[in-house]
Amino acid sequence: MPDPVWLNMDIKNNTIVKFGDVVHLNTDRVSDPLAAGIERYVGLEHIEPENLHIRSWGLVAEGTTFTNRFKPGQVLFGKRRAYQRKVAVADFEGVCSSDIYVFESKDPNVLLPELVPFILQSEGFFEYAVKTSAGSLSPRTNWSHLANYEFILPPLDEQRRIADLLWATDKAISQNIELEVALQKLLSSQLVENFVKTPKQFSKEWKIVELQDLCDKPIVYGIVQAREHIENGIPYVRVVDMVKGYLSLEDMLRTTPEIDNTYRRARLEANDIVFTLRGVIGNVLIVPEELGGINISRGVARISPKDNLENYMIWVIQSPFVKSQITKVSTGSTFKEIKIGSLRKLNIPISINRNTVNEITETLSNTQNTLEILAKHIKVSKELKSKYMNQLLQQGN
Repeated sequence: MPDPVWLNMDIKNNTIVKFGDVVHLNTDRVSDPLAAGIERYVGLEHIEPENLHIRSWGLVAEGTTFTNRFKPGQVLFGKRRAYQRKVAVADFEGVCSSDIYVFESKDPNVLLPELVPFILQSEGFFEYAVKTSAGSLSPRTNWSHLANYEFILPPLDEQRRIADLLWATDKAISQNIELEVALQKLLSSQLVENFVKTPKQFSKEWKIVELQDLCDKPIVYGIVQAREHIENGIPYVRVVDMVKGYLSLEDMLRTTPEIDNTYRRARLEANDIVFTLRGVIGNVLIVPEELGGINISRGVARISPKDNLENYMIWVIQSPFVKSQITKVSTGSTFKEIKIGSLRKLNIPISINRNTVNEITETLSNTQNTLEILAKHIKVSKELKSKYMNQLLQQGN
């Protein structure tokens, strides 16, 4: 989305105002929400960071101690742990936690109500809220501090143009997030459709084999004891390196050539699969071409699929059919782990018809690729929205 022509124009007749002079803190209370006909309540857990839309809530009839009343159009701001960036616009009446402030414009002819949530989402406001928070374990900001926050308020017609732009951007983000949720559900249903069966339920076209049977090398773990980082040494993959969903040499520790050589049995080749054995068990990634030759840690296993089955195996390992097995054979109470022997013996369903295998792989991969493209688009849209807010809703000097 290109910048609007007027975005970089000098805005005349701007006014520096204090937040408390143009925004009202609503302090309405209702002692018995249910008797007052209020059906829903909102806690901090119901407000998603950087999402202006309330997508979940609790039911008053099931019990709540909340008495702070809010109405449609008012803006909810999480004053506890303000760094979590929890701001939402109410589209229903309810009660909320005392850790949530309820704001609205004092005078729509001075501050456009539609602009209030974006002021709260602006970088300057968040930084100010965090800076004025007190408390170590659960820091909170307060109204007396927030009321003194100063920002530049454009004329009303300019506020309208800014609000229209930001709400249009927010709508596009929301629509894409809804599509992302739908695609994630589709991917889950595809995994269920293809793999949630007992061995007896698979057709004659299918067979159940152990994971090791689909590999052309033994499934192994790597370096038993992590050592200090060696500059220009040999990189090795740890569990923590797999959290982001991709592997990066910049984040990896490096070991000596001597230690790497001791564990040469665990060296990776392109298209191997790395599998986390500890902590969050079962994270899997395919090794890209440029990372062939590096090693792995004790908490990571190398799986070397044969017959170019790496993409199929990535999906079947993530299926409910295999994940339930992983849960059953994992050991430990507070720190879970799957032994390498148990990993090798996991039951893996595979069709004897390679076309079926390829079709399943392609279907799941296409859905995942669409999700990744959509996630990038959402990220770019959020960055644009942030850029617009911070450029147009500047903090006063």
